Amino acid sequence: MGIVQSQRMAIIDLGSNTARLVVMNAIPGFSYHQQDEIREVVRLRQGMSKKGLSREAIGRALATLRLFKRFCDSTQVDIILPTATSAVREAANGPAFIEQVRREVGLDLRILSGEQEASYGVLGALNEVAFTQGFVVDIGGGSAQISEVRDRRFFAGVSLTLGTLALTEGFIRNDPIKPAEFEAVQAEIGRQLDSVTWLGKGSGPLIGLGGAIRNLAKIEAARQAYPLNTLHGFTLRRASLEQTIELLRRLPLTERQAIPGLRTDRADIILPGALVIRAIMERLKVNELTVSANGLREGVFFEHFWQHFAYPVIPDVRRFSVLNMARTYSYQKAHANHVRYLARRIFEQLIPLHGYGMAERELLDAASLLHDIGTIISYQDHHKHSQTLIVNAGLPGFTSRETALIALLTRFHRKGKPEPLEFAPLLKDGDNILLTRLSAILRLAEYLERGRNATVDDVSVTWGDDYLRLTLIADEYPAVEVWDAQRSALPLVEMAFGRRALLDSVAAPSAWRDSVAA
Repeated sequence: MGIVQSQRMAIIDLGSNTARLVVMNAIPGFSYHQQDEIREVVRLRQGMSKKGLSREAIGRALATLRLFKRFCDSTQVDIILPTATSAVREAANGPAFIEQVRREVGLDLRILSGEQEASYGVLGALNEVAFTQGFVVDIGGGSAQISEVRDRRFFAGVSLTLGTLALTEGFIRNDPIKPAEFEAVQAEIGRQLDSVTWLGKGSGPLIGLGGAIRNLAKIEAARQAYPLNTLHGFTLRRASLEQTIELLRRLPLTERQAIPGLRTDRADIILPGALVIRAIMERLKVNELTVSANGLREGVFFEHFWQHFAYPVIPDVRRFSVLNMARTYSYQKAHANHVRYLARRIFEQLIPLHGYGMAERELLDAASLLHDIGTIISYQDHHKHSQTLIVNAGLPGFTSRETALIALLTRFHRKGKPEPLEFAPLLKDGDNILLTRLSAILRLAEYLERGRNATVDDVSVTWGDDYLRLTLIADEYPAVEVWDAQRSALPLVEMAFGRRALLDSVAAPSAWRDSVAA
């Protein structure tokens, strides 16, 4: 494609507990990545009365928004999309506060309705999690949004006053929480959920987003020494949630603040959020929740990023996730695509031997496109850098297991004996063999494209009980590819498939030697 100018887009989310500024660098419809984030606890709902937001809360919010505006101006942000949610929406002086922000800060805050807040959260989740129908819950400081998704679209949504800060201020006075207060919070959650008549009547998974849910997931991730540095695809199970709830209700604040994974500034308000999730799980009769790292802010962003779509949701989350990472880290498109083609050809011809299907081929395809992205850091050890980038950035749409396998495939695409390393807890029975076989195929494809010029057009694979013959289709004898594949790839192929590997070419080596001699 021609040169397209990227845009720096800032999304401001003024929530009831926390204000966030996220900066995205994007080429609309092509690629994006987060460049920056500022988070500040403003406790906007704290001290809110019938008259509206308190003077102190307004002061904290104005100071934070001035900081955000100054940051955007100094870093040359092209577009600012500022939003405000439940606290401002419900405050009697909300409109006056919006005008004050416009006049004193220069930002036109957009107050989102409860349904808009829910729908933007769904947009964020749908562009990260590969699901067609189900339920999405977003727990913030002031409110919780519960939405139903059908046919990969927002179908219905409601905003309830079940935010962590709102419930804490409304019902909890003691530290740690008293049994009567605990029961009162649960009763209020149940009362409000009773008003959502459609909750539990649909089907599909439960997707969770928002600061409270992410933090509860981080507690569990720390508990199990989770080896990925991202929550993309993380599963929060009800059993672990129950364990966390018991910990939070028993410990005083000073000890809660020391819980691994829990942000200290959420320790005083996180328990009600955990109770909301548990109650929703009970009503949906599900035992797990898939965490979406994307939420409202990303939903607002995607409305612009996918503006050429009738509905701003990518049809294939997993495919775009891989392409977006490849483009972000400046992959060599022609080389990566040819490695993917050769790997796919070898994989498909070997199906009678390995027995894998489309799911495994998708992992191989992803690793083929991403195997060299680590060169953006350094060519030396770039296979390790590729793994590091995937582990830290994550791959939206893929499960934790799949992300780990893709990262490991890139790690072993050049050399080394494939092994699960620290990702073993995420893998399942048979994955060691899968990793070895897919690594062998990817490594062979990589060395057959050693010259990065598509010298090898195709590969024909045949085998017997004790041999595996790979015949290279090429116009000229692929000397470099044969030389390096024989020493660097064939030993792993032999180990993976239990056969002696033979490599030949339809272009005779004698012609290559004659041309060199001449």
